[in-house]
Amino acid sequence: MKVKVIPVLEDNYMYLVIEERTREAVAVDVAVPKRLLEIVGREGVSLTTVLTTHHHWDHARGNAELVRLLPGLVVLGADERICALTRRLAHGEELRFGAIHVRCLLTPGHTLGHMSYFLWEEECPDPPAVFSGDALSMAGCGSRLEGTAQQMYQSLVETLGTLPPETQRDEDDVPTVPATLGEELLYNPFLRVGEEPVREFTGKVAPADVLDVLCRERASFERAAEPLQPQPRALLALQWGLLSTPRQK
Repeated sequence: MKVKVIPVLEDNYMYLVIEERTREAVAVDVAVPKRLLEIVGREGVSLTTVLTTHHHWDHARGNAELVRLLPGLVVLGADERICALTRRLAHGEELRFGAIHVRCLLTPGHTLGHMSYFLWEEECPDPPAVFSGDALSMAGCGSRLEGTAQQMYQSLVETLGTLPPETQRDEDDVPTVPATLGEELLYNPFLRVGEEPVREFTGKVAPADVLDVLCRERASFERAAEPLQPQPRALLALQWGLLSTPRQK
């Protein structure tokens, strides 16, 4: 499984996942279709499917043009609001592209219809990958725009947070990324809502309440500061004093 990270829109990314034996390719979150097709042509692969995490324009706006350019292309997601959606996916549904397995994980919070995609290959030494859209980011998470704090807690901690710790998240095209979930569990306060230092900071005990306070604090921080890029956003946990240290074995 080969993953091409394609920077677009200054601070966003789309992805091309290639099954190296069959040369079939799957795109994730298409925002700039012509840029994607350049990579498809360069790699010499056949693009058959688009996986869309959620309906926001910076993750789905390219779907319609891509379907026009590639008749027969399948667009999958969990929200009817996704542009050019072919079929709506269900939580726990599994897809197969050659040797690549895809497990669809509904992760509401940023939007109610947000779907994350967990990909792996059997009998492959490479770690699995998860494409979490705006549900989970480096040392943070997306803004809670729809749904409840309890839903967001379940998405982050009970769904994404329980994936294998070696799972990679291809968020960026720089040497320090992809991150692993194991690393995120050390320093991402939004995944550590059950830990005492984070509870003390928020003054809450119930995990969903802790998460709700963190989200409101983050929103206040962002309103008071200049618009944050993905990497500086990781400094928020440092400012809060909520960075963790590796546990002793």
